Amino acid sequence: MPLALLALAIGAFGIGTTEFVIMGLLPEVAGDFGVSIPTAGLLVTGYALGVMFGAPLMTVLGTKISRKRMLMLLMGLFIAGNLLSAVAPSFTVMLIGRVVASLAHGAFFGIGSVVAADLVAPDKKAGAIAMMFTGLTVANVVGVPLGTLVGQTLGWRVTFALVAALGVVGLAGIARLVPEMPRAEGVSLRHELAA
Repeated sequence: MPLALLALAIGAFGIGTTEFVIMGLLPEVAGDFGVSIPTAGLLVTGYALGVMFGAPLMTVLGTKISRKRMLMLLMGLFIAGNLLSAVAPSFTVMLIGRVVASLAHGAFFGIGSVVAADLVAPDKKAGAIAMMFTGLTVANVVGVPLGTLVGQTLGWRVTFALVAALGVVGLAGIARLVPEMPRAEGVSLRHELAA
């Protein structure tokens, strides 16, 4: 399997971790910002809404650039959102950071799947996609509990800073290892959304 799949899996690991790690840190975040735990739960809702609206929006915005560049842009959004969450001076700013990070989620997995499949021979496509999604699975099993432990021990801001750093590793891996794969000529927006 190409090393580029590892870069995609690292990105998936970071995205999966940031999606769910907030649940274990709601009491700490709520306490720091002086809001109730149910109000802090909006950080989960905001992320989910960002995923829902972000996937088609990012797909539309990315129709004119290569898939590699789009993956890099998505990882940049992911990093920016997590950094904003890590340094947020208020609950509102953290919510904005969560939404910014979430915009990358759906499009990353959609475009990443297409890229992963294109990296290998036709008979290995399913395995390549599964390799990328292994990052998401490992995030649920390792990343989220570890991020929660770090957040409860060292502070929730450290968790989001570490997730942002993980995004930097994913971005660097994509930039270095994923080959340029320009979009096929004549591919419509409808085709891209279907992918």
